[in-house]
Amino acid sequence: MRIIAGKLRSLKIETMEGDKTRPTADRIKEAIFSSIGPYFYGGRMLDCYAGSGNIGFEALSRGMDEADGFEIDPKACACIRSNVKRFKLEEQYHLHQKDVMTHLDELSGEYDLIYLDPPYAKQQNEKLIKMLADRKLLSKDGILIVESRKEDEFKEEIADLRRYKSVCYGITKISYYERKVYEESNDSGNV
Repeated sequence: MRIIAGKLRSLKIETMEGDKTRPTADRIKEAIFSSIGPYFYGGRMLDCYAGSGNIGFEALSRGMDEADGFEIDPKACACIRSNVKRFKLEEQYHLHQKDVMTHLDELSGEYDLIYLDPPYAKQQNEKLIKMLADRKLLSKDGILIVESRKEDEFKEEIADLRRYKSVCYGITKISYYERKVYEESNDSGNV
């Protein structure tokens, strides 16, 4: 697995052996980043289940300023730390060796890109999306992306977030959410 585009293009990402983490396939990763704008001009990214750090590294390579990654597996965290050091991203990639569901309160500010790719058998995507929305962690123009099994169904609207697109790639579904835009009323009393 490699970083596909940007300043770190073609660098190999070390991953832990076995199937404990399930890195997003390069073709799916390329499709995701192509659909949301292949390059960024700054911004913050939150990877809720970092695994190998694959998505966060790609976002940083393509121009994000910072990435926060949550991962609880110690071996996966060791791989992420090794990659962060090799890629010289110590100032940009912030690894949290914690469960994202119980440590969201430690985060502050907004994120322009939030990525959810939990272990398929343990996913609680709708609950986490609601938690993220309730804490206003997605910026006004931000995008929240969920990677899941293609048969998984999620509500079209969760809190103030609205799913605007879902795409399947083989057995994988990618769902895109954004903040709902509300019509402002012109009831100011002025004639």
